[in-house]
Amino acid sequence: MAEQRRGRRAITVGSTGQAVAANIARLRDRRGLTTRQLSLELASAGRAIPASGITRMEKAERVVTADELVALAVVFGVSPSALLLPLSDQPMDPIHVTGGGVVPAGEAWAWADGERPLRLSEGSARREMAEHELFGRPQWLYKRSDPASSQPKEQGHG
Repeated sequence: MAEQRRGRRAITVGSTGQAVAANIARLRDRRGLTTRQLSLELASAGRAIPASGITRMEKAERVVTADELVALAVVFGVSPSALLLPLSDQPMDPIHVTGGGVVPAGEAWAWADGERPLRLSEGSARREMAEHELFGRPQWLYKRSDPASSQPKEQGHG
């Protein structure tokens, strides 16, 4: 694992940091962008990162902050979870989630996309899902109502 020096302590880039590094490189390559072009797009989005910083991020030599991760997701046109988790070929492929251990990819993606907790305990799954819905996301996401009511209302000009 790569380490980064910041002040007197080294910051270790773990499995999630390695996934972020690989995903930045993959998405930049798929978009056909140089590090300089990506740097310019990030600056236009209000989060300047020099091309050399992007190169260091892709090598996991530089930690990606939460703000940078979100700006990268916006510029790439993906959700933040697309940067956080490694790609896998199958939902049962094992992937490492920092703090969560090794889990099937499908479960990790459902968790990262806010659909469910990372793990559900046998015998407590209903309670854990209820807590996830109560504490993990805004309550308005769970309102079960007429689909037409979720459409933006036209505002009158008066």
